[in-house]
Amino acid sequence: MSFFGKLKDRLFTSSSKLDRGLEEIVEEGAQTTDAPQEADPDGAEASPAPGPDHAPTPQPEPEPEAQPEPSAPAGPRPATPDAEPPVAPPVTPGMPAAPVTPPAPPVSTPRAPEPEAAPEATAAPAPTPEKPGLLGRLFGKSTAAAPRRELDDAMLERLEELLIQSDMGVETALRVTANIAEGRMGRKLSVPEIKDLLAGEISRIMEPVARPMPIYAKTPQVVLVVGVNGSGKTTTIGKLASQFRDAGKSVVIAAGDTFRAAAVEQLQIWGDRAGVPVMTAPQGTDPASLAYDAMAKAQADGADLLLIDTAGRLQNRADLMEELSKIVRVIRKRDPEAPHNTLLVLDATTGQNALSQVEIFRNIADVSGLVMTKLDGTARGGVLVALADRFGLPIHAIGVGEQIDDLAPFDPEEFARALTGAEGDLA
Repeated sequence: MSFFGKLKDRLFTSSSKLDRGLEEIVEEGAQTTDAPQEADPDGAEASPAPGPDHAPTPQPEPEPEAQPEPSAPAGPRPATPDAEPPVAPPVTPGMPAAPVTPPAPPVSTPRAPEPEAAPEATAAPAPTPEKPGLLGRLFGKSTAAAPRRELDDAMLERLEELLIQSDMGVETALRVTANIAEGRMGRKLSVPEIKDLLAGEISRIMEPVARPMPIYAKTPQVVLVVGVNGSGKTTTIGKLASQFRDAGKSVVIAAGDTFRAAAVEQLQIWGDRAGVPVMTAPQGTDPASLAYDAMAKAQADGADLLLIDTAGRLQNRADLMEELSKIVRVIRKRDPEAPHNTLLVLDATTGQNALSQVEIFRNIADVSGLVMTKLDGTARGGVLVALADRFGLPIHAIGVGEQIDDLAPFDPEEFARALTGAEGDLA
């Protein structure tokens, strides 16, 4: 399966949430192109027409047939075209038939034109084409006439609420809906059309930040990987190391989380998978010291890339953030330009908390690019749009799983289509 196939399948939580929300918004004021035509021929039945999307609309067809039925009970006797023979039966069953026979002729004479009215009801072919439209509204997407809603202020407000609930943030949601509204107010839009418009706006926001991690000629190129606890730093380092090695680069990994033995063991497992050496130090070693020694070893070995893992730290812990700042200062003693890349790994499930993480880590470690992990199984994929819109930092890669090939360069169009559930290519 292609990475886009994985992305689309595993972003189903986000796309299905948007899909359900868009369907609810459109159904609130949905109209089909057949709706005005259905209300006009019925005339008197224009009052049920305000609810064209609901079941009461199929009732206009039975009603014209219910009107000929009154003639049927009065005319079981004149069921045949001969209206006169039935006069005899009413005389025999009732002994006081003499008073009954005078009203019988007037009954038969007005009924004669009513059979002519029945052909008029059947002769009107207008109801027959209405059936597909009615069935289309009853069974949803099964017909070509998709429900539509006029784009107005109320609809825009509902769209804004839906995007905010998808973790795009208030400012980004307002910008997206404003761009959609431009030149389209008053137009009737269907759910697929709204999805395409959303995907197009999201893609335009994210296009400028979709850039791979730059590779420099200077060796070793030092890549510092930072992030909060559980964001996926270790697995991201293993996947990056595998990709760089496959691209012909020699890579060294430094296990800078020296306070957790489990973290070092996990990184060694990933190093074995990627075929990349992992430099470790005894538990409790100063991580800044390990980073300095790892730079010396990578330089001596002629490695192209040195990936330095760091301990997970909460952005609100001043002591841990100071420790990270120390690592950066020590690295720069050996190479004033290092680290050449500082990657912040973000967990998509944190939603809007990712914004504050970027703000703080950028101030401490001069973050140069982002990697978003755990996009699978979360309805908060929209936070990546908010990050791109607010900070403009390069998004190098996204991850949608635990396998070594579940990390890929960020493609804004594919991401926008997967997030919104839009089909086909974007304009």
